[in-house]
Amino acid sequence: MPLKQDEVAPPETGFEELRAGNLGVRLAVTAAEIDAVQALRYRVFYQEMGARADAATTLSHRDRDDFDAIADHLLVVDHDRGEGPQSVVGTYRLIRRKGAEKLGRWYSEGEYDVSRLVAYPAPVLELGRSCVDAAYRSRGTLQLLWDGIAAYVFRHDIALMFGCASLPGTDLDALADQLTYLRAFHLAPEELRPRALPERFVEMRRKDPETIDKRATLAALPPLVKGYLRLGGFVGDGAVLDEQFNTTDVSVVVKTELVTQKYRKHYERKHADR
Repeated sequence: MPLKQDEVAPPETGFEELRAGNLGVRLAVTAAEIDAVQALRYRVFYQEMGARADAATTLSHRDRDDFDAIADHLLVVDHDRGEGPQSVVGTYRLIRRKGAEKLGRWYSEGEYDVSRLVAYPAPVLELGRSCVDAAYRSRGTLQLLWDGIAAYVFRHDIALMFGCASLPGTDLDALADQLTYLRAFHLAPEELRPRALPERFVEMRRKDPETIDKRATLAALPPLVKGYLRLGGFVGDGAVLDEQFNTTDVSVVVKTELVTQKYRKHYERKHADR
């Protein structure tokens, strides 16, 4: 559902832009910026990663869905490319409870039973649709995305984050070590454990965990998945094959204590220097 050209994100959801040289991270504030996000997602997901586009997606060259209209869109922008939509080089989609209730569902519900997570008695945040332009895939850009998420979590007092994270491809034999490793060593506690829907459930334990080279397997995980794990994140039970996007998805859950601690120290240090 594309936004109208004059529609803007509510300013009260935002935070002061964080800068690292020519790059910055902030929320999208105009419909043109959200259109740039959808164009970036199309280039990465469909043209680069081989997702299967329907006729409308192919015609528009945009990755769009109903969740875009109720989400906040985190942007990494390159100021050397200007100050308009052309500056957008990275994105993450952020959905809070208010937006999900407005739409009547969470994105993850298409793959997982997340009832335990959405019933959590504190603010929760669903993360998804993350991508970065190929020319900007560096540790610095990824760190900016995490800094933006931390600022957003701090701003809205988020207690729990969750979402679907993707491993490339749908070859379960090729992903056997990664899936087994995640389930064996990072399974969420029962009270916070999403489970893949019965009709989509794929067993993650593909082999004996003791036969896995843990260090090499961790190193081979996608950077975003490793980022979740560094924050103490867990995975749910069961993977899901997403044939449209040519990925194997796992459900990720992160309690935000470590995120907010790091940002609070950054925030207090910054304001102490003024």
